Amino acid sequence: MTQPSPPVEPVEEKDPWPALFALCLGFFMILVDSTIVSVATPAIISDLHADVNDVVWVTSAYLLAYAVPVLITGRLGDRVGPKKIYMTGLTVFTLASLWCGLTGSVEMLILARVVQGLGASMMTPQTMAIITRIFPAVRRGKAMALWGATAGVATLVGPIVGGVLVDGLGWEWIFFINVPVGIIGLVLAVRLVPTLETHSHRFDWLGVALSGAGMFLLVFGIQEGHQYHWSTTIWALIVAGVVVFAAFVLWQARNRQEPLVPLGLFRDRNYSLANVAISVMGFAITAMAIPMMLWAQVVRGLSPTRSALLLVPMAVMTILLARPVGNLTDRTHPRNLTGFGFAATIVSLVWLSFEMTPDVSILAIIGPMVLLGVGNAFIWAPNSATATRNLPIPQAGAGAGVYNATRQVGAVLGSAAIAVLIDARLSAEGLPPFEGTGGGGRLPSSFADGFSQAMATSMLLPAAVLVLGLVAALLLERPRHDGYAGPGASASASADAGSAPAASAG
Repeated sequence: MTQPSPPVEPVEEKDPWPALFALCLGFFMILVDSTIVSVATPAIISDLHADVNDVVWVTSAYLLAYAVPVLITGRLGDRVGPKKIYMTGLTVFTLASLWCGLTGSVEMLILARVVQGLGASMMTPQTMAIITRIFPAVRRGKAMALWGATAGVATLVGPIVGGVLVDGLGWEWIFFINVPVGIIGLVLAVRLVPTLETHSHRFDWLGVALSGAGMFLLVFGIQEGHQYHWSTTIWALIVAGVVVFAAFVLWQARNRQEPLVPLGLFRDRNYSLANVAISVMGFAITAMAIPMMLWAQVVRGLSPTRSALLLVPMAVMTILLARPVGNLTDRTHPRNLTGFGFAATIVSLVWLSFEMTPDVSILAIIGPMVLLGVGNAFIWAPNSATATRNLPIPQAGAGAGVYNATRQVGAVLGSAAIAVLIDARLSAEGLPPFEGTGGGGRLPSSFADGFSQAMATSMLLPAAVLVLGLVAALLLERPRHDGYAGPGASASASADAGSAPAASAG
């Protein structure tokens, strides 16, 4: 049994915002890498002589290695100390980024991305858990709003940063850029992030094995299905993945010691619904980036930088709305905020699909992109704050780990599903699987119409999946916590700002 270590300082007496800013830098970096590869896809295909499915694995391998361990790394932070695990993960991530940039084959790039994902999985739960522990309930909404806005902005600006780097320096620099940022993040973490009290935990190794095996079988089966013509073996892998996941859930329910996923967390309705919503968002953002960037570069012949600039209106709106939405998070029913966000995002993707034609004016893309940014701003921050309202302190790491794992599971499935759909749509349009244009230029007009239609249709997949997120958002309840100051809140809403969350999810 690990003995609880005393806190270095009573963190409630310190200003927690500098620590949050330091954590958000590392968090921003690892989430940028979830989508940054999408804009570099044509360049990597041409340079490493790969195909679309190979390069999609560059993203899927990262997301898979990110998602599977994140459940246990949250617990590890509770036991060893979130600061130590965060810094270890940041070191692994930074070194793996250097490795990614130095690789000369798509196979080695995928392997390096696996290691990079492992580093990211160590960092993410710690950021959320530390926020839960250093911010009192009355201020946690604004803190989580910044954290959620960071997640939203990072996944949107990844392709923008990637476009500039690919055009100016080469695709390798989408990974090299992480090295100086990682070093700065380490210095800030050492200086600004507090050392917190640890809590003893047992590790559910069987749960880790079942969740990892189930995830791999399911993702591999979905993503490789089209390549193997949906053979009996592929379907067997998918069914096996579902069965293993069912065994994982059953084991979590029967484990009386300390399960990897404390199912008691899901007794809180808002926590459960917020997990559904964030997994849907992970799916949608990952799935929409790949066909969007392929259409811009292959059909319209735009450079990586100009393709990435199509996303600027979206990112700008998300950034501009981060603070006002954060202020609303502690005062407004979460159903109103996230429901509006999902509705706006769905409309924006359907609108964008209709605009993605070979000859459309680039100005016509601005409208749906602005609406997409608005929708994202109203989802990421309010949903993150809603999920963590009632997390008990000893389960902060576990709750944060589960929340981030569900987001990553959604992203992994989104990456796999969009690869399948793109291949299927290209085949339906009578086109071969995309293997680059040779010179990175525009497709001949004889192929452009079919390719454009395939990419536009693919955009409807994330829009359809987002409907599930909209339903989850509309079912959210008014928060039951000390910091909520909205209509109907109790008279003692802010009587004890520094107390632990009143309602236990476990």
